[in-house]
Amino acid sequence: MLYEFGVIIVRGVAIGSLFAIIAMSFNIVHNATRILNFAQGNIFILGGFAVYFLAQNSGLLHWGLMAIVAGFIIAGFSAAQGWLTLWPLREDSASQDSWMISTVSVSVIIAAVLMLVYGPFAYAVRDPLPKINLFGVTTPGAFFAAILAMFVCYGFLQWFLKKTLSGLAISALSQDYEAARAAGLNVKRLQLTAFAISGLIVGISGFVLAPIVSVSPDAGLRYVMNGFIAAVVGGIGNNTGALIGGPLIGVMAMLTAYQIGGAYQDLGSLIILVAILMFWPQGLFGKATARRV
Repeated sequence: MLYEFGVIIVRGVAIGSLFAIIAMSFNIVHNATRILNFAQGNIFILGGFAVYFLAQNSGLLHWGLMAIVAGFIIAGFSAAQGWLTLWPLREDSASQDSWMISTVSVSVIIAAVLMLVYGPFAYAVRDPLPKINLFGVTTPGAFFAAILAMFVCYGFLQWFLKKTLSGLAISALSQDYEAARAAGLNVKRLQLTAFAISGLIVGISGFVLAPIVSVSPDAGLRYVMNGFIAAVVGGIGNNTGALIGGPLIGVMAMLTAYQIGGAYQDLGSLIILVAILMFWPQGLFGKATARRV
């Protein structure tokens, strides 16, 4: 029994790592624009389709190179989606709601195109990483790669936001939007950069972690929902919170599936969301913000 729970915890943390990565992609866009990109789930799934059709039976070196290529292509797509989302908005985009319609619309369009082109099927992706024996259970290497990818994404974002000029400028936007604009920062360029970075993160992650992802046109909804829950639980805009919220959601979902059934695993995520918001309305690491009344 103890070994079973050990496997469940490890796999739950791994699945939660996917949610944490999507939550981080939410955060960088939110910090730069004050909007949430609900297309992130299906953009993540695009990475899975990319590995299936570009590097399914290739060697590890070609697979790694294609992951980088696919990541940059998806980053470009995400930047273009960001331009379409931001183009009709005024500078104070947080005060408008049209971004919600446009990001959800992009998500629906991606899913519809994938459905038309590839059909309503789930594609199995071969794992190029070696399997690992965990508590007597053979576990795909992609589960451990997911945990590593979460920390790599976190470290990359910490470096980018604190050590690069563009990252520092995006951080300035998140702290005081009006002051950053008054200081002469190119707001639109920074916002599109944030969209591109978010696409790069989920694109490469979706490619690398496709063996443990449901690669199907309708799978994006589950990932964007749980990624959003992880972001809210950790505190919108806080990547450290996402680092904790994602695995917490993943473990709860796995335990719920083990104890009750797979059909109810999303129930565990919602229970955590409600419980956290009852005591910490801003999330575990979120900060209360002042507003004019």
